[in-house]
Amino acid sequence: MFHLKMRHLTGWATMGALYLFCFHALSPAAQRLTPTTPAAAQQQVEFEVYLPLQNASQLDQLLQEQQTAGSANYHKWITPDQFQSQFGPKQSDVAKATQILGNSGLTVTSVNSHGLQVAGTVSGVESAFGISLWNATTSKGTQALTATHALTMPAALSQMGAKVVHFSPTIRQHTHSRNRGTVPANRYSDVGGYWFDDLKQAYDFPSYKKLTGNGTTIAIVMSSDYLKSDIKAYFKHEGLTPPKITEETVLGGAPFDPNSGASLEVELDLEQAGGMAPNAHIILCNIPDLSDLSILSGYATLVEENKADIVSSSFGGPEAAYDAEYNDGVDFSDILTIYEDIFKQGNAQGMTFVASSGDSGGLPIPSVSYFTTPPQNPPVVAGVFLPGVEYPASSPSVTGVGGTNLVTTYMPSVLTSKYVRENADGDPELPYDPYGFGNLVAGGYWGSGGGESMFFKKPLYQLLVNTGSKTRSVPDVSLQMGGCPGGGLVPDTCGVGTDRSFTIEYFAGGLVGVIGTSVAAPGVAGLLALEEENLGGRLGNVNYEIYALAAAQQLSGGSLKFFHQDIPGFNGYFHAGSGYNKVLGNGTVYGRAFILAPGLPAAGMPQTPSNP
Repeated sequence: MFHLKMRHLTGWATMGALYLFCFHALSPAAQRLTPTTPAAAQQQVEFEVYLPLQNASQLDQLLQEQQTAGSANYHKWITPDQFQSQFGPKQSDVAKATQILGNSGLTVTSVNSHGLQVAGTVSGVESAFGISLWNATTSKGTQALTATHALTMPAALSQMGAKVVHFSPTIRQHTHSRNRGTVPANRYSDVGGYWFDDLKQAYDFPSYKKLTGNGTTIAIVMSSDYLKSDIKAYFKHEGLTPPKITEETVLGGAPFDPNSGASLEVELDLEQAGGMAPNAHIILCNIPDLSDLSILSGYATLVEENKADIVSSSFGGPEAAYDAEYNDGVDFSDILTIYEDIFKQGNAQGMTFVASSGDSGGLPIPSVSYFTTPPQNPPVVAGVFLPGVEYPASSPSVTGVGGTNLVTTYMPSVLTSKYVRENADGDPELPYDPYGFGNLVAGGYWGSGGGESMFFKKPLYQLLVNTGSKTRSVPDVSLQMGGCPGGGLVPDTCGVGTDRSFTIEYFAGGLVGVIGTSVAAPGVAGLLALEEENLGGRLGNVNYEIYALAAAQQLSGGSLKFFHQDIPGFNGYFHAGSGYNKVLGNGTVYGRAFILAPGLPAAGMPQTPSNP
């Protein structure tokens, strides 16, 4: 059995050297940047030096008070300027770091709540950190500068807890959706394909006549642009005007590519979030790839601008990918501390973060032997999938969203889509090569990601229910995700009567069927936008509310219903069932009750005035 080493991320470790991946190290959930040529000495470089927050315990106290009814700080959000002045890096550290970097010819161009933006030449970076920089590229064409060996942090910067994420040749995170292929033009069974309005009727969303997300803003973080023609066609099918979408391009962003999983993902997210909250303003935060550098830059930009009320992310990577066991003995968990500081700032400003929990059930990571066994031809099984959870859904500051297979009423002559039942049955997979390493991994599962964190202690809100864990448990809530991913399944779980659902997306000029927790996460983001419209303000870390509702349902003996529970299923490691479980969290939502608006009229049949 696989035993995870529990290590709480409570602060910044001080090390004499900050290590980056060497060329031979490989993180399991990753693309690799392959070095090609040495970088020119005078090539201009921009990068971030992250510094630890000050007054960390006071920040944690504020975040708790902001979610405690009756507190003087309840739902009193602060501004980015207030956050920086109270919790940002110490001015003495900023001044000292600026001087140290300047000694190598590097210039601090700006200061933010989490560190310094730095510019200079390749030779300056190499001098400051004792590395060699090379031009590198991935198999998918992503280009960047990478370091040839561990970066050595100057002693004074190390003592203040400075960190650099730039120059790593590894991309750990990946999207959480899969294309099941082309579909007919309309609904055709009791398991989909589902349009957004089908799901709104099934999950008892409020009527479009009452709540539409007006006055709220949802941000989608993804490494792709989108086609306006696809979004227009999708909403035209249901008789709606497309939502207002603006784009925030970070680090140059990435183009639309019909062969890219990121492009499939970004249009899915825009269509699901926009369908659930049609009058919400949507910001696409377009980043160049799913490297930690790009994701952190995207989140930091959104938090500093403070325009988005809700931020939805449909990607993730195994927590263990940051552990020393998978990185030649080097611990990269401090990268998660940087994420946490940014999420905490967003929460303090009232922002809500939502992330898909993953599609590999309770088994998201291959054993180390998959990477250390020399490949053979033909490939052989060299490892097994092991239990764990994916980040950022495992962050205590983020709402992790799992998924089910949904069954609704179906009559060919009408569009009714009323809730009938759900299951969380995963699909066992034949051995395959998940990262193109040349070996096979056995024991994989397609299903709702869930389990126990190896890094984060149990948050206060999870004390309200029995999670069966001493650490952060994932997910928190669920919606429909679907199953039958294609490829090798053992046994075949996709036959008649197996109740595997899917969602319809308009992508690259046509309709396709999609599955994954990436369907569920933007759906929850849209539902939360309806709640914010109804309550007239931001929610911050909504997990406090989610678990309070779950506790109320339990204490009422089920007479109060905020979540569908007692849903059967298995995600390869954990079983679903009554109460909280590590497959579906607290369950799937009763939409109106979940957003504290049970008295509003419900969304009716799709393509009618209450549910267009």
